[in-house]
Amino acid sequence: MKIHFLGTAAAEGVPNVFCRCDTCLQSRKLGGKNVRTRASVILDDTWKFDYSADSQMQALRDDIDLGQIEHLLVTHTHYDHFQPQDLISRIEGFAHGIEHPLRIYGNDLVMFHSRQALGHFKNRFVFHRMKPFQPVPIGSATVTPLLADHDPMETCLLYFVEKDGKTLLYGNDTGWFPDATWEWLQGKKADIAILDCTHGLTGNNRQSGHMSADTILDVQRKFLQERILTENDLIYVTHFTHNAGLLHEDWVRIFEPHGIGVAYDGLILHV
Repeated sequence: MKIHFLGTAAAEGVPNVFCRCDTCLQSRKLGGKNVRTRASVILDDTWKFDYSADSQMQALRDDIDLGQIEHLLVTHTHYDHFQPQDLISRIEGFAHGIEHPLRIYGNDLVMFHSRQALGHFKNRFVFHRMKPFQPVPIGSATVTPLLADHDPMETCLLYFVEKDGKTLLYGNDTGWFPDATWEWLQGKKADIAILDCTHGLTGNNRQSGHMSADTILDVQRKFLQERILTENDLIYVTHFTHNAGLLHEDWVRIFEPHGIGVAYDGLILHV
């Protein structure tokens, strides 16, 4: 399994281009891993999680051919995760040499906005409505959407991917998982979990909406206790906000002693 982190920031990016807080000023000055675009991951070069307005720039920065993407799995419709209008660049007449449709997977709202923006370009897009805890075959893989704790006005989804003998839990955006998701995960085994860590050390290990560093550490404890992950498996954190007041090395200092990786834009893993 090849995992390519395109973006690792929360909605406003790091630095927030309108912000003059110390974290944003330092991020601009230091550059490198401290500059983060909106969160997204590409899996095995042909699957993408979420599509923000940063996607075109990310593809140019990392020399990625988005024409190869076959499957787009959308977690929810917040603006930093889904901009279906940007996908018009893929329509016939704008994009040439494409021989397969882009299959878009997501909840009811994702389907609604996708069909509004792209529904009349039927030869380039196919829409798949996802329902929590109902597995869907995607090629040789099986994907099960799980419930997130994020926006109470939308059925936000996480994704458990079983592909080519490996398993990935894509846990972004969410706070502490809902009980139904924990129940589904009992008896499951993941090789890697990618988790929302929007907030720093807040003292709240049951953070709602987004996870804090404290919540991540408690999730890790429960993963190990339930054997969802073992000590040899991977957790990577992503979706950081500048409001946490932390630079990349600060996040590393928090998580490195616990064997948890801190993602950054452009990071590529092979699991």
